[in-house]
Amino acid sequence: MRNEPPDSVRVPEARKGESHMKQTATLTTASLLTILFMTIHMAGDIIFRMSPPGLINLLVVFIFVVQLYGTLVLAGRRSGYIIIFLGSVIGLIIPVVHMKGARGILGGGIGTSGQAFLFVWTLLALGITAMFSLILSASALWTLPWRLSRPASTAARTPG
Repeated sequence: MRNEPPDSVRVPEARKGESHMKQTATLTTASLLTILFMTIHMAGDIIFRMSPPGLINLLVVFIFVVQLYGTLVLAGRRSGYIIIFLGSVIGLIIPVVHMKGARGILGGGIGTSGQAFLFVWTLLALGITAMFSLILSASALWTLPWRLSRPASTAARTPG
């Protein structure tokens, strides 16, 4: 008979793993929603002539692709969390920019348009999902170890 811990000792470790999986799935979902709302918002900016149609929008598409790559391919890695964090910061800046000044939400053609509700709702949803993604990615970054420990065999070697 081996000296294995009873099942009651292993349960918290399993629950910790389940909790991490739920947090990762939640962060992935929130980040994908943020990307979706940013693309809907960008389409609204082009329709309402707040952003000129042109090649500059390809830069925005590239930013969205990087955030998508960080969300789906680099999920659970430090680099993925950093990309999601930075994309969430951008997602939070967008509603702030649109809610300030004369050209804000009610400025220009948006306030008199029949699509004003969708535009405002998208900004609010973007702010919510971006803030949630920011909090989850910051939490994930905070809990990651800052350094990977080296194996004992390489740490014990002396240069020579």
